[in-house]
Amino acid sequence: MDVVRALLAGLGPDARPSRVTEVPWLYARRRRGRYPRPTPRSGKWLVFVRPEDVDEVWARIRKAVEEGRLGHAAKVATAAPNPLARPGRRVICVYTYDWTDEADVRRVREELRRLGITWRIPYKADEDTRRGRYRAAGDRRISKYYE
Repeated sequence: MDVVRALLAGLGPDARPSRVTEVPWLYARRRRGRYPRPTPRSGKWLVFVRPEDVDEVWARIRKAVEEGRLGHAAKVATAAPNPLARPGRRVICVYTYDWTDEADVRRVREELRRLGITWRIPYKADEDTRRGRYRAAGDRRISKYYE
């Protein structure tokens, strides 16, 4: 639904998340190469960045997703208000199809390092998100990986 709202708001693929307030997320989808469909064990790397860095980091990740170098999709938090957001941070979620495929999860992490994301980041299963498990809500030990 957010994708449709973004299109209706006239937000194209080059929209800058730091300037978007009409929708909470912007998305990128793989355009090249094959990648497995998400399973019930899908998940994502959570890349937390400062608001002043979000546009530049998002541009690199979006391009890598579209070129087929990461997983099947990514999304970035915009400047729209979000009660679950970490203060002073924006999150970029980089999705993989199955958190139990450790080789693929680590391959995506290595590509993120090549893109300049060299600090430690958590990997969260989508199932935990669906269950409402968030650090901001006081939940602990959510990450499947942290590297």
